[in-house]
Amino acid sequence: MPHQSLDPLVAETVGVYLEEVDAQAPGLVEGLYLVGSVALNDFRPQASDIDFVAVTSARLNAAALATLAGVHDRLKRRRRKPFFDGGYITWDDLADAPADSGPGASVHEHRFHATQGGSDPVTWHTLAHHGIACRGPEPGEVKVRVDREELIAWTDANLDDYWRWLLDRASRLRHRWGMAMLVPYGAVWVVTGISRMHYTIATGRVISKTGATAYAIEAFPERWHRVVAEAARLRRGEPGRSPYRSPLSRRRDVLAFGEMAISEAHRLRLRAAGT
Repeated sequence: MPHQSLDPLVAETVGVYLEEVDAQAPGLVEGLYLVGSVALNDFRPQASDIDFVAVTSARLNAAALATLAGVHDRLKRRRRKPFFDGGYITWDDLADAPADSGPGASVHEHRFHATQGGSDPVTWHTLAHHGIACRGPEPGEVKVRVDREELIAWTDANLDDYWRWLLDRASRLRHRWGMAMLVPYGAVWVVTGISRMHYTIATGRVISKTGATAYAIEAFPERWHRVVAEAARLRRGEPGRSPYRSPLSRRRDVLAFGEMAISEAHRLRLRAAGT
């Protein structure tokens, strides 16, 4: 059953999912855990997805994959938003390094597909330390491999593999990411996302998007407080006038903040390594 303290929208979506999966594949999903913004107490109904980890006892065969694809298709028809995004893994996967997890499945914005395996330590850490059990034992009773150095190393690499890649494209106004930087979504995604990475490298922990803006105000010079405060306001969905005269001027600060925060995070990592 869904956790009784969940936001009603989350509880309803989880309830519909469990109803569908149990009807179509009884006994397949032995554990269901919420991670992401729900687990980190930062769920925003108008902006957040519902992130999950579903656990099975054995690998998914072709029949199970086909059944789950149908489950998520029916869920889409019954609860189009928020998106119910996540992955299917085994109990054994959780006890191993995330990168070594075996073949499974994932769903993103209703698109379901089989995966070859491999996950990220952010998911493992969030589940272990903040996860909400909707089915199965509590996270503290589950053997989940968490390794602080592994988390930091993955985060440091992700700053270049994903975030610098994104900023490069966002710097071109005609690119879809360049256009995204002109709307609130882009500003929130970059400022909060990179601030979260910086926090993880500094502390070895994970943090929510809203928590990351509070952290950024403390961690970065006053020069960057305006763009961070703007991202925090937009994340909370608060009405009010932007401190920026135009989306273009905000975009410049968002991109500059991203480059600065990535460089600072890398420097933190190098200092910690003693190089």
